[in-house]
This record gives sequence, C-alpha cells and structure tokens, in this order.
Amino acid sequence: MKIGIVCYPTYGGSGVVATELGKALAMRGHHVHFISYKQPARLDFFTGNIFFHEVYVSHYPLFDFPPYETALTSRLVDVVKFEKLDLLHVHYAIPHASAAVFAKQILATEGIHIPIITTLHGTDITLVGKDKSFEPVVTYSLNMSDGITAVSDSLKQDTYKHFNTKKHIEVIPNFIDFERFSKKPREHFKAAVAPPNTFIITHTSNFRKVKRVEDVVKVFGKIREKIPAKLLLVGDGPERQNIEMLCREMDLCDSISFLGKQDPVEEILSISDLFLMPSETESFGLAALEAMACEVPVISSNAGGIPELNIDGETGFLCDVGDIDSMAEKAIYILTDPTRLKLFKANAKKRALLFHIDKIIPQYENYYKEVLKKSVVTA
Repeated sequence: MKIGIVCYPTYGGSGVVATELGKALAMRGHHVHFISYKQPARLDFFTGNIFFHEVYVSHYPLFDFPPYETALTSRLVDVVKFEKLDLLHVHYAIPHASAAVFAKQILATEGIHIPIITTLHGTDITLVGKDKSFEPVVTYSLNMSDGITAVSDSLKQDTYKHFNTKKHIEVIPNFIDFERFSKKPREHFKAAVAPPNTFIITHTSNFRKVKRVEDVVKVFGKIREKIPAKLLLVGDGPERQNIEMLCREMDLCDSISFLGKQDPVEEILSISDLFLMPSETESFGLAALEAMACEVPVISSNAGGIPELNIDGETGFLCDVGDIDSMAEKAIYILTDPTRLKLFKANAKKRALLFHIDKIIPQYENYYKEVLKKSVVTA
C-alpha cells in the first residue's frame, strides 16, 4: 500500500506513535509518505520506501497567523495526486482531519477518491476538541472520515460522549518497539546519577498542567522522607519554572535532576526503579508503557485509559487524581521489599509485551484493508 501519514513532528505522543507506525509499516514493505511542517523527531532513518513531504506556509502581511491548515490541504492534494496514494492516515483531529477532508473533496472534483482514516490520541478530543469554537469542525471531520481509530476504549467513549457521531470507532492501542525499549545494563550510568542503594524514580512528560508534575515532586518528597531516592524529570514545557521553584521551596534540589528533552529515554528508564504518572487525564499513557517495557513499575492516576494499561496491584498501582499520600504510600510499599520490587518489575514487562509492535501493526494493516474495501464499494 501507498500510505500518507499526517502528524505533528514534535515529541508529543501522537507524533511519536504516528512516526513509529510509519517506520514499522515501511519495514513491512509499504510505501509510507510523511506529511508535516517539519521532519518528525522520531523519523531518524530513511529507506527506499519512506518519504517526507514538508508543508510550506507562506507568511503574508495580510495574515496575523500563518494559514497552516490551508497549506496542509494543498500539500495533501499535491502528494495524493503525484504519489498516487491509496489512503491518508491522519493523527490528531485538529487540524489534520479537517484538512484531509477538505483535500478529499478537492480531489473528488478531479475524479480521485482517497479514503481517510483519523486516529484520535487524546487531548484532540478530551481538551481541544471540546472547545465550542472547534467542536463543529471536529464533529464534521469525524463523520466525513472513512475510518476512525482511538488508542483506548476510554477515549472511544469520550468521543461518543462529546461529539455527535455514530460512526464506528476501532480501538487500536499504542505499541512499543522492544528492540529499542528494553532494560539495558547501565550500571555505570546509574552510579554516576545516584549514590549506591538509592532508588531512582522517573517522570517524563511535556510539563503541561494536565500532567500534574507538581504532584510528582510532592509524592517524591514523601518518598524521600522514608527511603533514599533520586528523582529524574525528563522533558520540558510551560510548567518547568514552577516545578523548579517548588523543588527549592521543598529543599529537594539536591535530590532532583532536570534532564530536559531526551531522545534516548530508554537509557534513563533502564536505571529506574519506579515511574510516576499522576496525570489529570491520559488517553493511553505511552510514557508509562515505555517504562513498563524497561521493567519499571508504574504509580499512576486512574484517569482515562491508564487503567487499560497499568494493572492495579500487578504492574504498579492506580490512585485517584491528586491523591499524593496514596501514591507515596504505594511507591514506598513497592520499593522497600526487594522481592516485591522484582515481582512488580517482571509483571510490568510481561504486561508491556501485550503491546509489542508486532502485535499491533497487523491490526492497523487489517483496518486499512477493511476501510479500502468499503471505500471501493461506496466510491
């Protein structure tokens, strides 16, 4: 198949999943065309059947804001026509789905039919999409898509709850590449990061309010009162300065390291003993899956799709959003018994294996075939 993948090129979950999906599809023989305003961060190699098409946005004095959606639509029309794509797979509803629908309508006037599959990742539905100024566009884009997928059943139900669509939504979860994400012997790195017999606790995110990074620091503070521990904060974002101030107020600066954006996050996870994810909402929890694949138990909130991944009492624990005391208590429970910690680590990896990339990619391929078959009938 010739597949066009439209995604954000940043380190966010939707862009990461879309890029890894495209790379895996290319490895299985498909021709994959990435379409975005910049080369995706995870698009770190090219083969004979991976292509990148940059979306150029002209800056005219007439526009206060660059007309990206219009530029994307025009680029999609061009790539579909010239590359003779079989389908477009767009990730994140805004503005990718609406641009794809517009491109489809333009192409139809030239006798070209291009099926569209829209994958919903989370905040495009639970946060941005619910904005009244976007809702009509999101609803229309969903209803005009030939196929819709969501990364969790929780996100699927949220979509039905907030948008007027009756279309079937296929749940295809996020996945993990075990060739990259697996525990690696990095004892020298661990020794450089923390003193002996110190537990390493990790959190990765884009430091937005919804990630509740303040809770991470507060939970860590309670853990630190009971056992020797070091907190590694991976990522960056709008809450970074507030978190730094909180660390100073709590006198934890010596025990917390801000590592910024890190591409080889598996190196950090390989030396970690516990992962914290206290998010207010998560459609799936890809960062938690990456940790579990590296044999790291997870203490998380019970929000959104996280309970579909993190099994309470087996791979870690689920707590109510904002319940700092419970999160700290569960973390200490896991860490203070070596046998228990070893069991939780083994369970985390076992659970992550269910989301192995080799199990999930065929689900996308089968769904592509199903959508293509239906679109031929209705075209």
